Amino acid sequence: MQENTITQLSDPSGISPDPLTDLIRDGARKLIEQAIEAELSTLLGAFADHKLEDGRARLVRHGHLPEREILTGVGPVAVTVPRVRDRKPGTDKIAFTPSILPRYLRKAKSVEELLPWLYLKGVSTGDFSEALAALLGPHAKGLSATTITRLKADWWSEYEAWEKRDLGTRRFLYIWADGVYFKPRRAEEKQCVLVIVGADEYGRKELLAMTDGFRESTQSWREVLLDLKRRGLKQDPKLAIGDGALGFWAALREVFPSTQEQRCWLHKTMNVLNALPKSVQAKAKAHLHDIWQAETRAAASAAFDFFVDAYGVKWDKAVAKLVKDRDALLTFYDYPAEHWKHIRTSNPIESTFAAVRHRTKRTKGCLSRKTGLAMAFRLMMSAQTKWRKLDGRNRLPEVISGVEFRDGVRQLQNAA
Repeated sequence: MQENTITQLSDPSGISPDPLTDLIRDGARKLIEQAIEAELSTLLGAFADHKLEDGRARLVRHGHLPEREILTGVGPVAVTVPRVRDRKPGTDKIAFTPSILPRYLRKAKSVEELLPWLYLKGVSTGDFSEALAALLGPHAKGLSATTITRLKADWWSEYEAWEKRDLGTRRFLYIWADGVYFKPRRAEEKQCVLVIVGADEYGRKELLAMTDGFRESTQSWREVLLDLKRRGLKQDPKLAIGDGALGFWAALREVFPSTQEQRCWLHKTMNVLNALPKSVQAKAKAHLHDIWQAETRAAASAAFDFFVDAYGVKWDKAVAKLVKDRDALLTFYDYPAEHWKHIRTSNPIESTFAAVRHRTKRTKGCLSRKTGLAMAFRLMMSAQTKWRKLDGRNRLPEVISGVEFRDGVRQLQNAA
């Protein structure tokens, strides 16, 4: 009889008989404890010279706190935190709380971020525990249906604090603006969320403003832009990118009059194609790409004229949508070529809000306007961590100083 030489590892948590998962979880526990011990040693070392009158050390180890489980991406991990005793008389006692393991932490940040993503992706509150148990194990705790209710309140509190943050030390060269619609309740009109994303002088993209608007009116956009100015955004951005909504551009000219305008090619392409029959849309789309993907303004203008000649006779309404924004569609040629891929469209906003629209459809219109805005904010903040910095960041100081670019290339200054 053949002997089985495979050692079966025990599964103390009951989550899975998978030995690899057990090893990963055990390794996570050891790493957490090592990090805590290192932090404690630093604290004890800092107070090593602090003695009592009788010569004893002021700060000493004093056992451990009760073991607790931290929910992580590999399931619950049991950890123990050492305690310290401050022997010095008085009420101003030194306590030890590890920075990586705050006193009331029960879930790792990765899990906290997983919860809203599940909700936003269509998992209903009632199915929440089941979904997380499938991901993190059947013994995952603290995942009742009320978790999402608490999270929604937390998202709103985070949004209110973020909306008041100071921008006085910041400068943003490019801003992307869009008004995104989704329907929170069946009985209500579609919700319009006005969004502005900015790129600072270091090339970092950041969510600047997000608020409920009355459609995309000039007044709504004016309030958004004035609020940015009130919170410290004193210098006009160099360039604003957005679709053809007149409300934003009218407000921009009032609040930031020196900011140049770039119409979003993604929106413009969709608007033009929607006015054309489906039979010609594929070919027309390729001709539109020839315009904004041309290497020079002259080549783009030639492709523009070709489109007008080719489609203007039969489909004058479609061509009119393109022609009315001709100059604003080609502004990007006056900026560094390395930045073109970023400033030709408002894609960072559009792509992120696709998930919000998906979620509101799955909930069959059961979201309130407040929850819809809080959800959109939480999703944008999660997406922000993955936004790429601008290419060609070495060009940003030149943009700030007003160096002239022609067809994406820096122009040499004429000698005096």
